Parts: sequence; C-alpha cells; structure tokens
Amino acid sequence: MTAVPAFEFRTSTACTYNNSDPRCVEVATNVPGKVAVRNSVTGETVEFTTVEWTDFLTSAKVGEFDVTV
Repeated sequence: MTAVPAFEFRTSTACTYNNSDPRCVEVATNVPGKVAVRNSVTGETVEFTTVEWTDFLTSAKVGEFDVTV
C-alpha cells in the first residue's frame, strides 16, 4: 500500500498576517495531479486537478473574473 502524500501549503509573499486581519489563501501543489487551496482562517480546503487549476489561472490572468462596478 502506498501512502498518500500530505499537502504542503505555502502562502503568497504578498500576504501579510496581522492580528486585525489574518486572512490569506494558501496553495499546495506538491501532490501530483492535484492542487489544494486552503483558507488560512477556517482551514477549509478545496481540491482541483492540475488541469482545472491551470485553466483557472489562465482565465484569471486575462481578466475573465474581473468585477466591474
């Protein structure tokens, strides 16, 4: 039986933790074929395939999810 590797989360260098606003998003890409995103406050995690994550990043970079007010 092969052990399932644990996600190793990292936080963006743009994220700053402070006592009044500790919110950051953490991402783990160390498990082959998977990407996990975790809320640093609640610990809730969402998993994606690497294809889903790549598609999301590509769309975000071209502004597909931008909100206009």
